[in-house]
Amino acid sequence: MAAIVVDAAGELPFAEFVAARTPALMRTAYLLTGDWQRAEDLLQTALIACYGKWSRIREPDAYVRRALVVTYAGWRRRRWTGERPGDLPERADSNDAMRGADERADLMRLLAELPPRQRAVVVLRYYEDMSEGEVAALLGISPGTVKSQANRALAKLRTSPLLHVEEGR
Repeated sequence: MAAIVVDAAGELPFAEFVAARTPALMRTAYLLTGDWQRAEDLLQTALIACYGKWSRIREPDAYVRRALVVTYAGWRRRRWTGERPGDLPERADSNDAMRGADERADLMRLLAELPPRQRAVVVLRYYEDMSEGEVAALLGISPGTVKSQANRALAKLRTSPLLHVEEGR
């Protein structure tokens, strides 16, 4: 991670924050949206929302991450009228070097099946490795809600046919 330098007033300049944290924030945005272009749009929208309030933000990483989740949830509430992919090609055989890519694509499809709050909890809790308390504070919910949302999400993921693959894969 790049070094972050605060100014004379002890504040982190917006441009330096963006330069230092964009890769990590993009990964989070991608896991939320499942699409790199939508992740870029999500991050840009969240950063624009934060820019006007920047001098008042005391914990920029947490604030921007929350802005990502809130913006994503707002997008998910609106009906999507964009493009839909057609039939995907058949799965490669087990000797194919692309197996890792197939597994990542399966993971993204699994995440896409979850409701927005469950997806946010799973991404923050297990990918970002945040504690239940940190996720609760970030999402503005109780730690018990984090636990129940995570349990429901994991139960749904366990029943997915994508996890029950044929022998030899």
